[in-house]
Amino acid sequence: MPGLIGKKIGMTSVFSADGKNVPCTVIEAGPCVVTQVKTVEKDGYEAVQIAFGEAKESRTTKPMAGIFKKAGTTPKKHLAEFKFDEEYNLGDTITVNLFENTEFVDVVGTSKGKGFQGVVKRHGFGGVGQTTHGQDDRARKPGSIGACSYPAKVFKGMRMGGQMGGDRVTTQNLKVLKVIPEHNLILVKGSVAGCNGSTLLIKK
Repeated sequence: MPGLIGKKIGMTSVFSADGKNVPCTVIEAGPCVVTQVKTVEKDGYEAVQIAFGEAKESRTTKPMAGIFKKAGTTPKKHLAEFKFDEEYNLGDTITVNLFENTEFVDVVGTSKGKGFQGVVKRHGFGGVGQTTHGQDDRARKPGSIGACSYPAKVFKGMRMGGQMGGDRVTTQNLKVLKVIPEHNLILVKGSVAGCNGSTLLIKK
């Protein structure tokens, strides 16, 4: 499906036609440059590789610098492949106008990293609750993680404390509230994964 690489600007709210205050996320979508056109004959599949965000030339590897030079563009930071309905050539620029007549989009991002967290925050456990009978340090503990003599092991998938966040998250069917082509902005209803300034993939 076609899409663009973008950047999360932040959250705001807009008023709908019936006067309701609707929370929305502001995303800078593109402009993206076509850096490669994949074909069945050469690559075994059809796709268009696009690039977004300026990068330092000193931070760009020689193979990637050659790709950018062939496309006639400056080094870019982020790359992604999409399947477009239209045909594009090397060096073409794809803007946020791609979403002008689109009602819903999917947004892919990386969720905020929370570090190592316990079961209450990570999985929503209720905790022990009572503080009688010597229960003075068990309020946020996980409780039993399995039987002792049989099966004498902890099953895979047991919900325990661990690393939380930093996952690739896709938020589906977000309503497009507004497209602002002059500033390369798209406003979608609700929130998307990631912190402000993080890279997103916006798909039709």
